[in-house]
Amino acid sequence: MINVLIVEDDPMVARFNQRYLEEIKGFHLIGSSNSIEDAMVKVNEYKIDLILLDVYMPGKQTGMDLLEQIRKEQRETDVILITAASEVDNIQSALRMGVVDYLIKPFEFERFKKALTTYRESNRMFQKQSTIDQSELDSLLLRDVQVAEKVPLPKGLTSSTLLSIYDKIVSFEGESFSTDDIADVTSISRVSIRKYLRFLKDIGVVDETLIYGIGRPVYQYTWNKLNSSRIQSYL
Repeated sequence: MINVLIVEDDPMVARFNQRYLEEIKGFHLIGSSNSIEDAMVKVNEYKIDLILLDVYMPGKQTGMDLLEQIRKEQRETDVILITAASEVDNIQSALRMGVVDYLIKPFEFERFKKALTTYRESNRMFQKQSTIDQSELDSLLLRDVQVAEKVPLPKGLTSSTLLSIYDKIVSFEGESFSTDDIADVTSISRVSIRKYLRFLKDIGVVDETLIYGIGRPVYQYTWNKLNSSRIQSYL
């Protein structure tokens, strides 16, 4: 198993990345850090094979500082940057310091999956073989990655609120829920939640059922995990 550390200061994004990671075989999450200081503690304490690293972090140090420190200490730890930092200088510096991939937020689950599976296969090849031929090396170095473009949300919806509601939906872990259930654990109005649930139903991320009982009928929803990647193009 490949031991992974997530370094991300936004707890919602960290959980999102964790759930993505759990859908890909061959990886074990050691933990998450919301600061560079905590990340260095975990790097010293555990055997970390791969760090999923954000550039923008609280405090004086950034993800680039952590990357530089790891390289100075010549640790056998690989890094994939997952960040909103799209400045060319950052990207060039990261590539020069040997990051194995660079994902710019927002991104599709398929792009995340491609980065992780490519790394997993590379790691597997290097572990099993003492030498490789040119064609095998080319398959690792010259991989073709297509990044999907972000799709605009319907008028009146925002990606931040969508992510907040989706995070709560996932927390129900397959159990059915209502608009009221989401409202009880967020500060979002029921009217707004209904709009977002209607949108998620339209793209197949949640399933909707009308339940008849005592009083007025109530819509119940369940998370459709098989279609979960469809939301990423809107975030």
